[in-house]
Amino acid sequence: NADKSRTISSCMLMVANTLLDTEATAKAQEREKFLAEACPPLDLPYSRDELLELCKKLHEQIGISEEERYSAEFKLNMVLNEVRDLNIKIVDLRGKFKRPRLKKVRMSADAMLKALLGSKHTVNMDLRANLKQVKKEVKEEDKQLRDVGDWRKNIEDKSDRKKMFDG
Repeated sequence: NADKSRTISSCMLMVANTLLDTEATAKAQEREKFLAEACPPLDLPYSRDELLELCKKLHEQIGISEEERYSAEFKLNMVLNEVRDLNIKIVDLRGKFKRPRLKKVRMSADAMLKALLGSKHTVNMDLRANLKQVKKEVKEEDKQLRDVGDWRKNIEDKSDRKKMFDG
């Protein structure tokens, strides 16, 4: 199988080379033919009037060829722009563009269900409503610690206690 594929590929390369060579020779012949028609061999006259006439004639031919070149370049640029625009359209239609990164959105469970189910959503998912309420009991000791009051009274009270232990 490997030998067979190698021989086939080598035969294809040989055929492609011969086709390229024939195409190149045909282009060269076409160019020579065009140049022979467009630029006939130049025979220079000896008189001044004939030289001036030849210069005017050559100047006119140069103007004509420049117009043809300009129009060909303009057409080429139009075609290239159209090809570029079509390539852009193809890329857009295929969807080969960078997708933007989606932002994270904070959404409640209710809002998510409404977005998914639409008007069918009737279940309330307020989880906080179903929680058990617990009342915090405040102990008397904690209350006394919080209500320290004036520090001078505190010091006077402690000094009385100290007298009790000393006495």
